Amino acid sequence: MDPIITYLIIGVVAFVLLVVFFNFFPFMLWIAAISSGVRIGIITLVAMRLRRVVPSRIVNPMIKATKAGLGLSINQLESHYLAGGNVDRVVNALIAAQRANINLEFERAAAIDLAGRDVLQAVQMSVNPKVIETPFVSAVAKDGIEVKVRARVTVRANIDRLVGGAGEETILARVGEGIVSTNGSAESHKVVLENPDLISRTVLDKGLDAGTAFEILSIDIADVDVGKNIGANLQTEQADADKQIAQAKAEERRAMAVAQEQEMKAKVVEMRARVVESESQVPLAMAEALKKGQLGVMDYLNMKNIESDTQMRGSIGKPPETRGNSDK
Repeated sequence: MDPIITYLIIGVVAFVLLVVFFNFFPFMLWIAAISSGVRIGIITLVAMRLRRVVPSRIVNPMIKATKAGLGLSINQLESHYLAGGNVDRVVNALIAAQRANINLEFERAAAIDLAGRDVLQAVQMSVNPKVIETPFVSAVAKDGIEVKVRARVTVRANIDRLVGGAGEETILARVGEGIVSTNGSAESHKVVLENPDLISRTVLDKGLDAGTAFEILSIDIADVDVGKNIGANLQTEQADADKQIAQAKAEERRAMAVAQEQEMKAKVVEMRARVVESESQVPLAMAEALKKGQLGVMDYLNMKNIESDTQMRGSIGKPPETRGNSDK
């Protein structure tokens, strides 16, 4: 074999071995750690590889912590990494808390990070409070006028309550509840318009930040608008409802009256039918009486004469126009 090809093969194999060596044995990272004052052995870095821990995720934050004088250990950072935490963010939060004279220990910072909260943002909010703006909250005063209020809530993160404390949504909900309660207890909407700080004082006095991860510093009313006359609208709707109820009851009474009228007409027809039925029995009774000799022929003729005389007298007693109609 050509010596040149042999040297090339040896060089490629050596290069591959060096790449594998420096990849498995982070020699340059170890040198950077030693030069930064971090006491860590190359065997520890290799053991991290075996535990499936990226050494740079531990060593680089450890260098920052050592330079900041935090006094952390490799085991603390590695255990937090294995638990699924963000080591770099926790170290940055500890450095920021140290610079701001905030008492924050590694265990609490790690617990906050594992709870799913951004511990660095929490420290920044402790130094620089955050302003949360509520949407328009509608409330109705006692005079029935709607008042729309929008507030700005200045909050500061409470590190001691970050684990298990409620978030911004709870703050907004409680502030909205306080606005509705304050406006609803006002005698007139003019009181709210004249003294918008009444809402701020009332809401702050209720201690709405209890059980939350924040501390309310101030509540400022950004905008107050007058809405609809809810009281008048409700009265109008109530009047319309009463009107519809009255109309329904009147319709019910009319239907009952019509039904009763039809029932009476049916009864009249029934009574007339009974009269006709009874009258139909008269000729039969008279025939029976004539047959048995209980009624004479002269008596029957006298009765017919009386009926004719009665009909004549009745026609004479009627008005002329009625008499003419009856003649026709």
